Amino acid sequence: MDLERVEATAGAVDPREGLRTALALRRLAERLEALHVARAREHGMSWAEIAVELQVTRQTVHKKHGRTSGPGRWDTER
Repeated sequence: MDLERVEATAGAVDPREGLRTALALRRLAERLEALHVARAREHGMSWAEIAVELQVTRQTVHKKHGRTSGPGRWDTER
């Protein structure tokens, strides 16, 4: 779902359309977070520094993004 469609359906009356929009936004947010956490780590930021920016604990961000290898970690084709 592209951004224009998300914006157009954000106030949808049909709950199914609204739910699909919420799902698309959640998936986009997860991919965006994963991308920028990876970039932050590549630039030498610590888990604690990243956690401050995301307003979560270091343990939370490390548990969620700590895996550094494996298939599909940063795939955008989900």
